[in-house]
Order: sequence, then C-alpha cells, then structure tokens
Amino acid sequence: MKVLVTDPVDDAGLDLLRDGGHTVETGYDLEGEALLDAVADANAMIVRSGTDVTEAVFEAAEELVIVGRAGIGVDNIDVDAATRHGVIVANAPEGNVRAAAEHTVAMAFAAARSIPQAHVRLTDGEWAKSEYLGTELNGSTLGIVGLGRVGQEVAKRLDGLGMELVVYDPYINEERAAQFGAELVSDLDDCLARADVVTIHTPLLPETEGMIGAAELETLGDAFLVNCARGGIVDEDALAAAVADGTLRGAAVDVFADEPVSPDSPLLDVDDIVVTPHLGASTRAAQENVAVDTAEQVLAAFRDEPVANALNAPSLDEAAFPAVKPYLDLADTAGRIAVQLLDDRIGEVEVHYQGEIATEDVELVTASALRGVFGSLEYEVNAVNAPRIAEDRGVEVTESKTRQSADFRSLVTVTVRDGDDELSVCGTLFADDDPRVVRIDGYRVDARPYGEALVVRNQDKPGVIGFIGSVLGDAEVNIAGMYNARETRGGEALTVYNLDDPVTDDVLAELSEDDRIVEATRISLDQDDTESRRP
Repeated sequence: MKVLVTDPVDDAGLDLLRDGGHTVETGYDLEGEALLDAVADANAMIVRSGTDVTEAVFEAAEELVIVGRAGIGVDNIDVDAATRHGVIVANAPEGNVRAAAEHTVAMAFAAARSIPQAHVRLTDGEWAKSEYLGTELNGSTLGIVGLGRVGQEVAKRLDGLGMELVVYDPYINEERAAQFGAELVSDLDDCLARADVVTIHTPLLPETEGMIGAAELETLGDAFLVNCARGGIVDEDALAAAVADGTLRGAAVDVFADEPVSPDSPLLDVDDIVVTPHLGASTRAAQENVAVDTAEQVLAAFRDEPVANALNAPSLDEAAFPAVKPYLDLADTAGRIAVQLLDDRIGEVEVHYQGEIATEDVELVTASALRGVFGSLEYEVNAVNAPRIAEDRGVEVTESKTRQSADFRSLVTVTVRDGDDELSVCGTLFADDDPRVVRIDGYRVDARPYGEALVVRNQDKPGVIGFIGSVLGDAEVNIAGMYNARETRGGEALTVYNLDDPVTDDVLAELSEDDRIVEATRISLDQDDTESRRP
C-alpha cells in the first residue's frame, strides 16, 4: 500500500508504516495539480494542518482508504466529501492533549504575569520592575469554553491552583462538569461575565467561527483571554482593540485565522497580547505520539479493522472487535441477499440482533449490513459511506436487540421494506465461526453464503428440482450445494443453490418460462457487481 505524507510528521510513525511493508512517500510542498497527481494512486494520506484535503483530492484518489490527521483539528479536511467517497477520516486526539493543555496553562501565566514583555525589556537593558504588577491566578475564576480532552486537562491543572472553574459547553451535562470540579453554565455570556481568565477549547466549526467577538469581549471585561484552540474562533481585530483600549487586561494567542500570521496582524502590535506561532502541540513527546497514533490507525484501516478515532465511520474498541468481526461479512451478505430478493425500491432497513451478539457494540455490523444492501445499487459502497447513502436516499435505518434467541446462540436478521412489501434474511455462526444463512423470507434454510448462488421460489410439485438441475446441467453449471425449504406441502418452496459458476441470462430465461417457477434470482456473494433477474 502507498501512504502519501504531505506534512512533516515524526519518523516514529513513518517507520511503523514501513515496518508493516508499506511504501511511504513524502511531499511537503505539494499543492494544486501536483498534489492531485501524487495522491492518484495513494491508499492513505497523512496530513497535519498544512494540507487542504478537498473534494478535488478525493475525486483524484480513487484508491484512497483513509486520511489520517496527525493532530486534533480536521477543519482542513472536507469530511463530508470523504464520507461520500467512502474514505475514513481519523485524527489523533490523545497524542498532543497534554502538550496543548500545558501550553494553555503556560500562556495563562505568561499573560497574567507579563513574562514575555518583562523578558524583552530586561534583555534590552531596562530594569522595569515597577512597571509590571501581575495577577495571581489562585482564588480567581477560570472560564473554560469547551470541556473536551484539552479543556479537561486544563481544568485538572488549574483547579489544583485553587481557581474556581466555570464551564460553558452545550454538549456535556452538569455531572460531567462536576467530575472536574467545575460548574456548568448554560450561557456563554454567563461564563464570560464570571471569569477572570477564559481559555478556549472548541473546534473550528461553522457554529464556533467568530464565536468570541466585540460584544463577548465587552462581557468578559477586566480579564484575560487565552486561545490555544483554533484560529477564527476569536475575532482577532476585536481582540486587539479590546486589549489596546483596556477593555481586557490582556490576552495570549497561539493560533490564528490565517497561518503563518501576517506581519500586519493587529495582534502583533499590542504589548499586552502574548503570541506564539502555534506551539500547542510542539513537544517531542507529542509529535511522536500523534505520528504513531496516526500510523496505527492507517494500519488498522488497511487490515479492515475498526479505526479507533474515525470521525466519519463506526469505531470500536480494539478489545471488542474479535467478538463482532465474524458477523461483518455475514451482515453484508444478508443485506445483499435481502435487497436483491425484494427487487424493489428500499424505504427502510432494519437490523435485528438476537442472543449473545445483542450484548456487543454492533454499530460496525449494522454499517456492514447497509454496505450489503446498497452494494448492488451504488458504486463504491463501504461501511464509511453506507449510512450516508441511506440518509441521502431517505432510507430509514433501525437497529434493535433481543437478548434471547430460541434456536441459535446469536442471530442477525436484515429486513428490507418498501411500503407493505418486506423481505428478511437471517444469518448465524456455527462452530469455528462458520457463517450460515438460516432463514430467507421465513423459509428455514441452511445455506453457506459464498460464491455464486441461485435462489428459486417455485411451486412445491414433483419434478421441479429435477427440472432446475437439468437446466443448470445443460448449461454446464455445477451445483456445489442445495438447501431447500417449503411453507406447506404442495404450497410454495424456496431453494438456495450454491454454484461453481454464475448463471447466464439465458438460463434465467429458461427457468422463468416454466409455470412452476415463481421467481429466480442470481446472486454473487463474493463481490459487489451483483445482478438479479425475475420472471
């Protein structure tokens, strides 16, 4: 596999990929057509914040499996486009959390005690001791905007200094905030009004861009603001003005809306604003950690295993994966059979779990079932984009569980519906993870889901199975296995034939000409270019 690395990352991650037998190509100055050419045959990309991974990149990279972001923020990656193209986007949120938190704390102290300003004055030969009266953080109030991983680490460190913690985060509850010794408030202005120091820890999203503007800075008032999250969250012109005119006591900024920051930025001209060039994750340990974390996720994607920090695909704890892995292909096959046998527009897909499998995290199994359902209807369907395809098509997806299973230790049932019409396919695992399809549309069968198959509904009359066998024999199609069931004697029967070769249109037509054949469907269980044909 080829891994294209377009931003510098630590060699520890690249060596891990090379040791796995993969080719690593670096191109740190790639952009425009050169980037599109380089990514055309890539199976993975690893980027930091310097590379914009756009719709055009995904269009050019037909073999791309995963884009790994060696860090937290993914605002430079078009995640929606990645999902449409079935490409996993994964970040490395843990590797630089401590580094970012420590830098935030350092910036808070630097701003409160005017450390950089005093350093410059002293190195210029001035003993300006009387001109800097610092602020103690002990006993003051810290406002935390965003209690994610970094925000939590900042809370732990500054809570230990005796600061009162106030948190604004619309995605957590009071109990979660209390675990970090913080009070949760429901309004951003309330958080700002109470704080002596505010630290920002939100991603850059449409709803957070420009979140802190002139009005919010006025509410913050006689306090300090620290932003080591993402540029663009705080209005830079408004921040410079608020510090310059004394509305704020000071600020510390590590990130900018445009990087590298322009020499003309007003933030660089205000003495009481401490600035650093996006150093939050710049420690040796952090760089090695994010590189290794990202490489491990690329390797997991190459092995068709869950990617721990996937942002647009089901993820699963590594320890839990072995329990659900055997059901992935089974659910895919059940979905593929069901949609072809219904042979109609799909309005709803239900995946029902019974028995032991119902106790597991089955999100990835459900995604695999959807991959099977849409595999014959869409080009390039996988577990990443199958849920999005369902959403785009207006297909309702439901997942249900029952702890008890009367006949099997575990049972996975995929049901597809269109109005009043529905069809279900049930699968299970026998000993040694041997997959079997055990029911089709209520008929009890015992079919091995592999290779080429023919599913026939017919009247339960003498000679029908012999007729089908003769037609297949005349076409030199060998029957590898046959599984027959009927609803009532003399009623309707269903038979699954495992075949060594696919049946042709002529074979299907010959079968359909017999009045005893209700319908015949051919299915390929090993590939996505499946077809079905009904009389």
